[in-house]
Amino acid sequence: MAANDTIADMLTRIRNAGLSRHQTTEVPATKMTRSIAQVLKEEGFIGEFEEVGEGVKRNLAITLKYKGKNRQPLINALKRVSKPGLRVYSNRKELPRVLGGIGIAIISTSSGIMTDRQARRQGVGGEVLCYIW
Repeated sequence: MAANDTIADMLTRIRNAGLSRHQTTEVPATKMTRSIAQVLKEEGFIGEFEEVGEGVKRNLAITLKYKGKNRQPLINALKRVSKPGLRVYSNRKELPRVLGGIGIAIISTSSGIMTDRQARRQGVGGEVLCYIW
């Protein structure tokens, strides 16, 4: 099924796989989903990810991380902020802090996809894609 909002689709697949305690999940491979997966990997929310499949049917196989003996997902919540019907932008002075800095906000800037902390450090604003904690 074709999804209009690939970011929301990616977040939903990661959330559902985590709640079901799956080891991996697959999401359609686009430049945006690759960039978001790279940020999640750098921040330690997911393990590895790799591109599988050929041609138009390429997917990202994302390895999820868990904590503790009863395998609680490392990602407690994912919230889509900017949607296709209502874009949410933030300048460099008003970048959001998620749970006082415990979580991250993923921002799409002119310098690429990055966390709110990196955007603050570089002094750039952009579109607030999602919150993760």
